[in-house]
Amino acid sequence: MGEDSERITAVKIYNRTYQVRSGGDPEYVRQLAQYVDERMTEVFELTPTVDSLKVAILAALNIADEYFSAKQKLNALEDAVAEGSEKMIGLLEPFDGAESP
Repeated sequence: MGEDSERITAVKIYNRTYQVRSGGDPEYVRQLAQYVDERMTEVFELTPTVDSLKVAILAALNIADEYFSAKQKLNALEDAVAEGSEKMIGLLEPFDGAESP
């Protein structure tokens, strides 16, 4: 399929329109753009600067922080699930073959 499967989706981020080429769902691309726009607007409202590059970098740092925090929580949850699973397996193992003659 190659290039035929790619679509161009117009999105607005920080009052600028961008044409984004993606093989993904256009609605998903719009959601991503909306999220970036919201983070940039937050930074702009909290930071006394009109430099859009600085706003973009600070927004990117905030998004990266959110990502790394979520990844860390996911890793901790996966570790807890693995540990709990091992404990449950340990509890079940003594019963293996116990009912066999």
